[in-house]
Amino acid sequence: MEQFPNVFQPSYKEVLQNDFPKKGKWHDEFGNSHPIVLELGCGKGEYTIGLSQYYPKKNFIGIDIKGARIWKGAKYAHENRISNVRFLRTRIEFISHFFDKEEVSEIWITFPDPQLKEARAKKRLTAPRFLEYYRSFLKSDHRIHLKTDSRELYDYTMKILQARHEIIYRHSSDIYADFPDDNLLKIKTFYEERWLEEGKKITYIEFSLR
Repeated sequence: MEQFPNVFQPSYKEVLQNDFPKKGKWHDEFGNSHPIVLELGCGKGEYTIGLSQYYPKKNFIGIDIKGARIWKGAKYAHENRISNVRFLRTRIEFISHFFDKEEVSEIWITFPDPQLKEARAKKRLTAPRFLEYYRSFLKSDHRIHLKTDSRELYDYTMKILQARHEIIYRHSSDIYADFPDDNLLKIKTFYEERWLEEGKKITYIEFSLR
């Protein structure tokens, strides 16, 4: 991981005391002004890399805390010279230390841990505190996508968004039935492949924060 130029894994102390040095300067890192897109909990990076190939005029940053997962995607991107992909190893709780106001255009949250126990609801990546983190660096015309096999997380997120009067562009409790020809279905993560084999329905919400 240390040898990959497309991976950043700063210490907690470095980030929490001073913010990450690239905060507000990610366009310089990519060498262009293309929109910046984050994938939160990117795992092995399948979705980050898949999106980068569909949208070469966007820059993608996959974020996860587990280096063993990131390693696979970072290695693939490096060896295949995919220039619009970077990976960031950190906790999502610290994300506002990495991105400045109006720096990010889009967020993908793909198959996150649904944190099903009620006592852990605040750890869900669509919980109100996380939405406020995202708001701090998203552009005004941003989009956020949640794709999950967890009906519980889907229902929870819909409830939160409706209660906060956020903008919901579209949603589905079974995306393969409702949007059979959508590009959303062309990229599948390791876990999505597994859930589909088990007959689970994949849910989806596209929304933005007011």
